[in-house]
Amino acid sequence: MKIKIYIYILLACYIASFLRLFINNNFIVSIIGSLLFGFFIDKRLSYSIEKIILSGFFSCFTSFSGFIYFLYKVFNQGDLMKFIIFCNLIIIINLLVMYFGFWISRKIT
Repeated sequence: MKIKIYIYILLACYIASFLRLFINNNFIVSIIGSLLFGFFIDKRLSYSIEKIILSGFFSCFTSFSGFIYFLYKVFNQGDLMKFIIFCNLIIIINLLVMYFGFWISRKIT
């Protein structure tokens, strides 16, 4: 049974990575991922489905490393204020969008 779940997680990761190839904008991917994550986090999912969708799909789709690289480039430019503003904006906007997805999920069900 566990091997079947691992295969589904790998398949979800593959699909998310494949979708990521078509969207080459970290901000858009992050917004879509946060919205859908907020939507699914409210659902009563089984443990295995939760791991497949939340851990498998969204972890590969949103790829936090894209923003880390962006912030690293801003930091290397030496503009500390710009770095702090971007870092906070990324976190705040994604949290608000995730909450909006959560809110939509609550209104639908």
